[in-house]
Amino acid sequence: MNSKDHLLAIDFGTQSVRALLFDPRGTLVAGNKVEVEPYFSDRPGWAEQEPLYMWSSLCKSCQGLWDQDPTAKEKVAGVAVTAQRATMINVDVDGEPLRPAIIWLDQRRTEGLPQVSGLWGLAFRAVRMRQTVAHFQAEAEANWLQRHQRELWDRTHKYLFLSGFLAHRLSGRFVDSVGCQVGYVPFDYRRLRWAGSRDWKWQAIPVDRERLPELVPPGGQMGEITKAAAEATGIPAGTPLIAGAADKACEALGAGCIEPDVACLSYGTSATINTTHQKYIEPVPMLPPFPAAVPNAYSLEVQIYRGYWMVSWFKTEFGLREMRIAEKRGIEPETLFDELIADVPPGSMGLVLQPYWSPGVKIPGPEAKGAVIGFGDVHTRAHFYRAILEGLAYALREGGERCQRRSGVTLSEIRVAGGGSQSDAAMQITADIFGMPASRPHLYEASGLGAAIDAAVGTGVHPDFATAVKEMTHVGDTFDPDPKNRAVYDGLYHEVYLKMYRRLQPMYQKIRSITGYPP
Repeated sequence: MNSKDHLLAIDFGTQSVRALLFDPRGTLVAGNKVEVEPYFSDRPGWAEQEPLYMWSSLCKSCQGLWDQDPTAKEKVAGVAVTAQRATMINVDVDGEPLRPAIIWLDQRRTEGLPQVSGLWGLAFRAVRMRQTVAHFQAEAEANWLQRHQRELWDRTHKYLFLSGFLAHRLSGRFVDSVGCQVGYVPFDYRRLRWAGSRDWKWQAIPVDRERLPELVPPGGQMGEITKAAAEATGIPAGTPLIAGAADKACEALGAGCIEPDVACLSYGTSATINTTHQKYIEPVPMLPPFPAAVPNAYSLEVQIYRGYWMVSWFKTEFGLREMRIAEKRGIEPETLFDELIADVPPGSMGLVLQPYWSPGVKIPGPEAKGAVIGFGDVHTRAHFYRAILEGLAYALREGGERCQRRSGVTLSEIRVAGGGSQSDAAMQITADIFGMPASRPHLYEASGLGAAIDAAVGTGVHPDFATAVKEMTHVGDTFDPDPKNRAVYDGLYHEVYLKMYRRLQPMYQKIRSITGYPP
């Protein structure tokens, strides 16, 4: 047996970076987590971080892994990286950063840009998509940099996602995975490559093609660990660096969701529902599916932007008592919050929450706000907390039904990953609202496992993705829907939740026009 059959996954999230070592069966052999400061902010709405701090955090994470077992590095067949999406870095010809990274949470916008013109402009006007395209332009970090830091932009040799920056640090090559291209760049999501020369995206985001890296499909080799990277990380020089994918795509792969009828719900900072398809399908017109963590495939996604951040928000604003008790008892706060809502009936006694604490582009519209209706004197913070969990599941069910209509594929089961999946209450609520079994992956580190699967195929530890998924992913705890609870939720979902946004949208637009928020 080949002694080098372990896979190193580096998972760079918003709040931590984890070095994870897996064996060919998908068992987590060892792991080391380093907390990172998500961002600093010099101005309201800005979110930036020093790229070299992010690189040093990755190195610290890897070195901590080898401290646990210095011989483990000799078993590594290959390395793959999965990272937070839409974090952008400008580097010079040597790959040195020219400014802080613009983190995906950054809210700066560039208004008043010239509209896309020519035949594309006429087409967008005809199908009433000019506002969507204008939103795309305003959100693009490259447009802000070109308007406000032109001299720096002119010195930029490569414009990279965090994944591409880390790939260069590890391999010395300006290369990135196709699976990591999720953000405001001129990428052709249908053909899974940089956009063609006549594509409207080059007009909307005028980035020279030479400033973008070479792309490699998931599972392909991007290079090898250099001597300098080996000294910094402890990963043996010459170890193959295999293309992984963005965090949500890797999470779906690590949860075993490679068939279109099996959905992956991600209960993280952003809550998403993802299904993997071989066909290109837009959840709504002009909103493309993202690259999957397997080659030549698409991840059909609907996102609730703030998602399980709302749970953190609730803890901060209303859960101080449980947080203190959990700290004293040495347990996770979620355990106490699950106990808090144990006596609250399904449906939260009529309290229904619409979880749009942050607006979207099209799902929902940019004017959207969060809402809670049905308050009465019987309601407590426990009801409110349960309503958050229910509202998120309602929103993801709605997104899943949208994807089913667009794809023609009916969901048969769901897998739930991310921090929120550790709550038994959240899992049961999800099963009841979706009306189908909800399962956890066999381990919590689903995104890291997805990257390890890419590495396993890329190094030949497993011959193909079907084999790797069969060998390395396993279903953990499964929660079956309760028929009585499902009946309550179906009634509230169809008769109340689905009607809320349409009824409230005119008022959201009035609030926006009067207050200017959201911009």
